[in-house]
Amino acid sequence: MKTNVEKKRQKLINKLIFFNVYKKEDKTLYELPLSSLENEYKRYKLQNHPHGEFGSIQWI
Repeated sequence: MKTNVEKKRQKLINKLIFFNVYKKEDKTLYELPLSSLENEYKRYKLQNHPHGEFGSIQWI
C-alpha cells in the first residue's frame, strides 16, 4: 500500500508530465523530492493559468 506522500508525488509527476515536463536540472521527476515537485507544479500552473498575465483576456 502506498503512503499518502507517495500518492501525492505520483499525482504531481502525472500533472507535470501533462505539461510536458520530464526532467529538471538533468534529473527525472522520479528522482526529485516532493517539495521540488510541488514548486515546479506551482510554477507551471501559474504560467498556464487562464487568468494569468499571458493567457488572460485583455480589454483594449
